[in-house]
Order: sequence, then C-alpha cells, then structure tokens
Amino acid sequence: MGPLDALWHLLNFVAPAFGLGAIAAGFCKLSWRAELAHVSWRRLSAWACAASLAALMGGLIISGRDGRMSTYALMVLACAAALAWAGFGRAPR
Repeated sequence: MGPLDALWHLLNFVAPAFGLGAIAAGFCKLSWRAELAHVSWRRLSAWACAASLAALMGGLIISGRDGRMSTYALMVLACAAALAWAGFGRAPR
C-alpha cells in the first residue's frame, strides 16, 4: 500500500465521525434554536466529531475490525452525549 492509499484509508475511516458530528450539530442548532443560541455550531460540531471519532477508534481497538454496527451505534450514542454536554450541560462562556 502506497502513501496515497494509506491517506485515503485514513480519510475514509474518519469520514463517518466528522459527517455525523457536523450534521448532528446542525440539526441540534435548528431544533433547539433558542436554547442553543449562545453555543456556536463550531463548538457543538467539534465536541460531536471528537466523541464520534473516539467511539470509532474504541470500536476498532476492541473488535479488531472497522465498520461493525455496534461501533456505529456507539458512535451515535457518543455523539448524542457530547452534544448534550456541550450544548446543555456546561455554562455558557
């Protein structure tokens, strides 16, 4: 495997985490517009992407394979928990 192939594998591994984090943060900002007015979309998406990526990496380490449904379910739960914590659980800055 060449360096370009390795880069594509890495980007395809992290794409679901970043996609879910960005889309979920956008839907949260639309759904709870008044409650999340003080929290930026960038902050919500950063926390959601980081939690989703951590769940993906944990699932890869535990199961030894990428793309298991249990890993994706853990990623969704981690993203939701991070959005709740970053949006509603912390005091606004």
